[in-house]
Amino acid sequence: MRKLLFFIPFIMFVALSVFLFSGLFSDPRQLDSALMERQVPKFQLPDLMQPSKIWTAAELKGQPYFLNVWGTWCPTCNAELGFLTELRQQGVRIVGLYYVQPLDAAFGETFDINALQQEVQKKLAEQGDPYQFNLVDEHRTLIFDLGVSGAPETFLVDADGVIRAHHVGDINPQNWPELAQAYQQLVRK
Repeated sequence: MRKLLFFIPFIMFVALSVFLFSGLFSDPRQLDSALMERQVPKFQLPDLMQPSKIWTAAELKGQPYFLNVWGTWCPTCNAELGFLTELRQQGVRIVGLYYVQPLDAAFGETFDINALQQEVQKKLAEQGDPYQFNLVDEHRTLIFDLGVSGAPETFLVDADGVIRAHHVGDINPQNWPELAQAYQQLVRK
């Protein structure tokens, strides 16, 4: 019985060590998305620059595209704008999904679409504008439905509206070749 009492903590220690050791070699940017191989969740969101224009998931079908979650408040998002602009100039279709930061009414904060438009226009004029258009998700409904954990995050969506890839972090020259290959396969279909 004493030997058994000795081995139980030892076995638990070994199991915990193996689990933690395996984490050292995992890539934190690789997330298993529950939405992989599923349709983009249904939505009705306004265009950031033309709020009277409402976009739906169905309207985006027909061509593959990247859905890029971003915000002017996000330094990494700002860093990737230049490279994404180069990709747009090469014919890559990128739709922006603007991640509105939570506002606290207790502190007098309210959503001001005009101020946001000016801020976005200024940022895109400075850094480059990679987007066909920007959706604004004021209440973060699509953001939550997609399971976004932060910004930037990018989803590769095929012509039928099915999510084929999910990339966490910025898109840059080092990670672009893998995404480009997946995108080109969808374009050729």
